[in-house]
Amino acid sequence: MVDPFQVQERFAAGAQFIGGQLRPGTSGRTQDVVNPATGEPVLSYELASTADVDAAVAAAAAAFPGWAGATPGERSDALHRFAAVLAEEAGDFAYAESLQCGKPIKLSTEFDVPGTVDNTAFFAGAARHLEGVSAGEYSADHTSYVRREAIGVVGSIAPWNYPLQMAAWKILPAVAAGNTIVLKPAEITPLTSLMFAEAARRAGLPDGVVNIVSGAGRDAGEHLVGHPDVVMTSFTGSTAVGKRVAEIATGTVKRLHLELGGKAPFLVFDDADLEAAVNGAVAGSLINSGQDCTAATRAYVQRPLYDAFVAGVAELMGTVRLGDPFDPATDLGPLISHTHRDRVAGFVERARGHARIVTGGAAPRGELTNGAYYLPTLIAGAAQDSEIVQSEIFGPVLVVLPFDADDEGIRLANDTPYGLAASVWSRDVYRTGRATREIKAGCVWVNDHIPIISDLPHGGYKASGYGKDMSAYSFEEYTQVKHVMYDNTAVPRKDWHRTIFGDRP
Repeated sequence: MVDPFQVQERFAAGAQFIGGQLRPGTSGRTQDVVNPATGEPVLSYELASTADVDAAVAAAAAAFPGWAGATPGERSDALHRFAAVLAEEAGDFAYAESLQCGKPIKLSTEFDVPGTVDNTAFFAGAARHLEGVSAGEYSADHTSYVRREAIGVVGSIAPWNYPLQMAAWKILPAVAAGNTIVLKPAEITPLTSLMFAEAARRAGLPDGVVNIVSGAGRDAGEHLVGHPDVVMTSFTGSTAVGKRVAEIATGTVKRLHLELGGKAPFLVFDDADLEAAVNGAVAGSLINSGQDCTAATRAYVQRPLYDAFVAGVAELMGTVRLGDPFDPATDLGPLISHTHRDRVAGFVERARGHARIVTGGAAPRGELTNGAYYLPTLIAGAAQDSEIVQSEIFGPVLVVLPFDADDEGIRLANDTPYGLAASVWSRDVYRTGRATREIKAGCVWVNDHIPIISDLPHGGYKASGYGKDMSAYSFEEYTQVKHVMYDNTAVPRKDWHRTIFGDRP
């Protein structure tokens, strides 16, 4: 395939974006960006060193006073221009995202890129609404008000499954609130994060407001989280790595936002629209090849619908088209790497001894063998406490289990360490109302699964982390609330002073 994007030329100056410029890393170690559909490298670059992280943090710190001091209107205008630049370059962003991730071009074009443009436009508006509370006399002799202030330099880490959208989710609320940021994308998927930062510069955001360090987690990532001049870390990734990030962040008492793993239940009651549930389960479990922490992974189906649901999902999964990510007809692309595909396959192989592989359960043969492809897979008959039900697989694998009473279904839905997302399927508003109240997850969809919008928050319960991405709620992570109190009396000696020297004139 001819590369219309010319990746090598585009990033010839390096894969670090520091102080408004692309530059090479200085670690002495190189990293390949590999097309997962072919296994072929598309870019080789030098990874960031800890010195590069220091330089990026210094650039962000230098830019902070000016950016924090800009008016909300000025920041809003810059972000509106940013959204326009992203929209103009939508084709390049979609191509680069599919190239480095292997996701179908229709997913990049219809979901990743427009979602990012919309998120940018949302925060352009939200930048004007960083409100505290109204001034007032909460004490008889004083007037109080609350300021909401930028916190400083943010150091964030984004995952490889949605590199563009995760860059936006980390960068936009931080800079809309007046902070500056250093983002470390996954070293295997840095392209669209770098492009995002370049687009911010072209939109007029000052140099140093947005910086990208493309480096390995154990050196660049850990150094960024532990850096004394970084006041907050936002991390999206696995729960295991999130625990390590929290451990490092605690050492410098910095603010921390974690969006971690998921094992989303898909709860189908016996009065659900079966066709809708089948379609929702296949789409919700296979989006981005299942590499989505909110993907449907555990379907619990009330027994009267169970057999029909299993048959319907298996039949529909069999129609999903795997292929070249750049073919508009392709439904499902490869997993991110052969290593990750083998990890997913390992979960399925270990489940064979105690569960039934209804469909899939293998890598495809033929012309796709060079890519990291895996067939859509449905598993039935697994035990609730088995690995395949409890652990995050992060691939195109759906496990389905039956339940009898409503109480049992809700209990099973809650029976994992995770609590990021869930969905409930029923025509009964009282059933769905109860389930949405009792399921412990940050988002519960009713008769749908997976849609997200910029205006509303995303974040988890339990081992899925804490804090919110997107929406105005995310400003709680990126701002400091300050109480300011004015004396109204002009009296030199206050009544409360008598507790110290009240017996003296």
